Amino acid sequence: MKKINFMVTAFRDGFQSVYGTRVFAKDYMPAVEAAKNAGITHFEAGGGAMFQAPFFYANENAFDNMDLFRKTVGPDANLQTLARGVNVVGLESQSSDIINLHARMFKKHGITTIRNFDALNDVNNLIYSGKCIKDAGLKHEVSVSMMSLAPGWDKEGKTHTPEFYAETLKKILDAGIEFDSVCFKDASGTSTPSTVHKTIALARKMLPKDTKIVFHTHETAGASIACYVEAIKAGADQIDLSLSPVSGGTCSPDVATMWHALRGTDYTLDIDINKVMEAEKVFQECMKDYPVPPESRAVDPRIPFSPLPGGALTANTQMLRDNGILDKYNDVVDAMGECVRRGGFGTSVTPVSQFYFQQAFNNVMFGPWKKFADGYGKMVLGYFGKTPVAPDPEIVKLASEQMGLEPTTKTVLEINDANPKKGIKPATEKLQAANLEVTDENLFIAAACGDKGIAYLKGEAKTSVPKVKAGAKAASSDNNNTCSLNIDGKVYTVTLDGDKATVNGKTYSVSEAEAGAAAKPAASTGGAGTTIKAPLPGMVIKFAVNEGDSVAEGQTIIIVEAMKMETEIKATAAGAVSFKVKTGDKIATGDVLAEIK
Repeated sequence: MKKINFMVTAFRDGFQSVYGTRVFAKDYMPAVEAAKNAGITHFEAGGGAMFQAPFFYANENAFDNMDLFRKTVGPDANLQTLARGVNVVGLESQSSDIINLHARMFKKHGITTIRNFDALNDVNNLIYSGKCIKDAGLKHEVSVSMMSLAPGWDKEGKTHTPEFYAETLKKILDAGIEFDSVCFKDASGTSTPSTVHKTIALARKMLPKDTKIVFHTHETAGASIACYVEAIKAGADQIDLSLSPVSGGTCSPDVATMWHALRGTDYTLDIDINKVMEAEKVFQECMKDYPVPPESRAVDPRIPFSPLPGGALTANTQMLRDNGILDKYNDVVDAMGECVRRGGFGTSVTPVSQFYFQQAFNNVMFGPWKKFADGYGKMVLGYFGKTPVAPDPEIVKLASEQMGLEPTTKTVLEINDANPKKGIKPATEKLQAANLEVTDENLFIAAACGDKGIAYLKGEAKTSVPKVKAGAKAASSDNNNTCSLNIDGKVYTVTLDGDKATVNGKTYSVSEAEAGAAAKPAASTGGAGTTIKAPLPGMVIKFAVNEGDSVAEGQTIIIVEAMKMETEIKATAAGAVSFKVKTGDKIATGDVLAEIK
């Protein structure tokens, strides 16, 4: 029987696909140890969203978590992280010195292998990043990104086909990129079993006989086991599997599920399934206080038409909950297909999957193509590399006009290395301005995590992990204090708990009013003036001017973050500004942010 190797993705991709990576390391580390004791030796241990999330949500240092992971599993385990080519571990692309620093820091903090991919399959984005990974003494798993296209999207039928992926692999080989293994990565889980089989078979013919071929997918569209079986039959040596409670649904399939699917065949995972099941019990106990979003447990038949990866799906629904607008989710998913179709068919995996969702979100909230998400706009203009096909010319024109940027054919490294705002030098200046120690780790945190990274290092980060308190129960549909209301066609889930009411994930203070009592008018702001209201929910992250400053009409006064996007709030009149919010405040649509007199 042929042994099929597997990597356990539970502690990175699984967390991202269920909890939006909002987890505490101390809670899940006993499960890591249990998995090690069950004989598992290959773990996904960080990178991707699991680098930024500890700083953004858990008030933890991702480098410390990587060190703890290594200590827990011992020196011999293969610890793997995920890198997004020139984007390394963020949505924003980086300069050469930061890409090099990424590889060196991950080697220093216990990583064995880095899987390196580019969502656009632009091989230029893999050349230097791959070199840095090998130069740092790490194993390099170069990747080809996959997804399917809905019927009629690609009129010529030349994109995201087996032949397209084979051509991408040929470009990798022609570029002389050094690698230890090749991964075909389908984060959205939309590739058909037939496409997977043909792609792996073509790759097996192209590569030296002893090259390790890996296939990665999710269950989001319901075809993961069938795809894995076809990949194995075509010659794949390794697949990615997860562990309950972060398996199936938006995640990769479970180790036990795959073990069962291979029973009676010529292939084996070569595991003690009873020990694995015991490890899953430990894991389930570790995570019992973390509420599981219902959408993370489902196979969604819309995904082939709106290819939203599991890792992006729940992260975005959590942000929608945070902002009290979960009722917008279906509209955003419906709008996403057009963003893919007109955006050049970049693979729907981070960061491009987030660009698609952000643009769909803007199209729903502000009107179709009235406001370009920064990442989406820059992608169609060429600032993240070359898309598989040319984006819709109308979309390119609109993005250029709105963003004040010309389309470019320069490589990402050419652009970023010439940008004085990117690299070690500006990261050093940020640290020094905040009176923080300039270390390699802090430099990378400042570059990869921006202002949120600086806030963490200054001790100003806030914890936002939706963990149920001990003894409390998560709200559910059978809770007597929870109901769903349909108001003008929009569904709102409302939970009452004492003097608190939670509406679509946002909590408000409430009190009982006397019957017939009229609402009190809002307190006067102290004189005639123009109020500036929030156009969307989010969080106040910075002020562009000071309290009392004189501002011009159209001048940016506040920066708000929503859905990982920064939105500039501009003055609608000239005068002296008075702020009604402070940094870190969560805001709802229509909230008064400032007054101008």
